[in-house]
Amino acid sequence: MGLSTAQNALSFLQPHASLGMGSWNLGQGRRSWEAEKTALLTGLQLGMTLIDTAEMYGDGLSEELIGDALRDWPALQPLPFLVSKVLPMNASRQGVMRAFELSRQRLGVDCIDLYLLHWRGHTPLAETVAALEVLKAAGKIRHWGVSNFDTDDMQELWQVPGGRNCAVNQVLYNIGCRGIEYELLPWCADHGVAVMAYCPLGHGELIDEPLLRDIGDAHGASACAVALAWAMRSGHVLAIPESGCADHVRDNAKALTLKLSAGELALIDQTWPAPRDKQPLDIL
Repeated sequence: MGLSTAQNALSFLQPHASLGMGSWNLGQGRRSWEAEKTALLTGLQLGMTLIDTAEMYGDGLSEELIGDALRDWPALQPLPFLVSKVLPMNASRQGVMRAFELSRQRLGVDCIDLYLLHWRGHTPLAETVAALEVLKAAGKIRHWGVSNFDTDDMQELWQVPGGRNCAVNQVLYNIGCRGIEYELLPWCADHGVAVMAYCPLGHGELIDEPLLRDIGDAHGASACAVALAWAMRSGHVLAIPESGCADHVRDNAKALTLKLSAGELALIDQTWPAPRDKQPLDIL
């Protein structure tokens, strides 16, 4: 993928960094509400100024937690870049409007920066896109995109009126799950669609992986930071690791300045080879 194409795909994000924070399990009792608020505010202070959420996460509890954290964010500081998602069951024209309004209220904002269709359902894409375009034209969202779309889904979207306004495709991507590199990632790069990587640390198996830990030691960083720097290495991918622990967020933030050498990337490729053919899209 060409660097200029990658830069164009991420231009909507400026001036925010391509490392953000996820919230899949936040606000749901895994840790205390205050600890998770502190983790979010810590990430914002360290430059991880994109927060991803969805109406599905805790039936809105994650959005409520983020909204609570934003009330503690200094008023003179720019707001973070907020991402939320509409469920397929709410993807009709009126359903999108209702779901958006509820998400907006829980987040406590007038505008959501990026609004995604969480995955494909039974509503025709044309109807969902039309609703997203109405929200965008009204200034209620700045950009819209999709999640869990494979190449054929993206190609179909491209034929829908307004479909080429899709800014992002959020998909599962990490060192141990590289299937999108064969076809989907190049397609998105060629068409100016940014890729947002959810679960960029896998299911936790990469957090203390020996090779990544050794590479991290050479940089004064954690294995997590190495995995995140790897995911963002092309300049076309945004990574959204989730953590409700401020110390873990600090570890993740080191990926913002970590540059892996060609030799380190080669070692990673030897252990986790790139795909050699088309693979089914991994979805969680």
